[in-house]
Amino acid sequence: MELDQAAQICLRPGGGFVWLGLFEPSADELALVQQRFGLHDLAVEDAQSFHLRPKVEHYDDGAIYFVVLRTARYVDEREEVEFGEVSVFLSERFVITVRQGAASELHDARQRLERRPELLQEGPGAVLWAILDKVIDDYAPVIEGLERDIEEVESTVFSGAAAPTQRIYFLRREASDFYRAVHPLLGPLEAIERGVYEMIGPKLRPYFRDVNDHLKLVDEEVVAQRDLLAVILQANMAVVSVSQQEIGVRQNEIIKQLTVIAMIFLPLTFVTGFFGQNFGWMVHHIRPLWAFLVYGVGSLLLSGALLLFWFKRRRLV
Repeated sequence: MELDQAAQICLRPGGGFVWLGLFEPSADELALVQQRFGLHDLAVEDAQSFHLRPKVEHYDDGAIYFVVLRTARYVDEREEVEFGEVSVFLSERFVITVRQGAASELHDARQRLERRPELLQEGPGAVLWAILDKVIDDYAPVIEGLERDIEEVESTVFSGAAAPTQRIYFLRREASDFYRAVHPLLGPLEAIERGVYEMIGPKLRPYFRDVNDHLKLVDEEVVAQRDLLAVILQANMAVVSVSQQEIGVRQNEIIKQLTVIAMIFLPLTFVTGFFGQNFGWMVHHIRPLWAFLVYGVGSLLLSGALLLFWFKRRRLV
């Protein structure tokens, strides 16, 4: 359907609405859509941005709602949450979705809604429910992917081995980013349940309540994962500290052993070096066997005995 044709259908009297989907449109394309459907400048500017907080706003005295949702999927190979964004312009006669990022496919949502004609009769609010239901259902695999990786580092740390600190920190950052995509959506969904937005009819509110229950469960899970990762990070730092202390103790023991050996050989080397000097007195007087035993061997044994006595007194051996 051409854009002009879709805009003309919205101007015809009677029921029905148009659902227009855009994927990563350029600024010129969005400007053309804005011109045809009378969208607000601030909403269009937000639709071109990325990494916005989830929110629901209304323009033109509530005639057009602007909804921002954060989509997510877990890439297990990189242990990374990949985020996308869906911006929804909602009025009585049209729904315009602007998708940013790969994690924002809405094909299943459209097919599911087409199989529910009784919901389509409720108007564009049903489209918003289908989009929300799809986006929040896609949060479950993200929770499962994070949970698998958290269990891996948890089993490593609490088995007494140190896990890579960088991996734990990266998982905590991913969980925090996911929390910022999930938690701000709780307020708007609760407002829809209370009937704050007139475009969402009473028949649709139970469906939004079900979506809100799923979102609360996801929010509780991601909060628990963040807290658990904080505990794991602290425990891992304690394990690393203990490992470093054990290495230090082993190094100190090795240095102690080397010091003892050096102290043993130091006096023995002095004695042998002293009597090995080629002085005339030594050459002419230390000739008989008893002199060799007294001066040579005796001095070595005496120094060894003194060292052993000193080591035992100092409790070095």
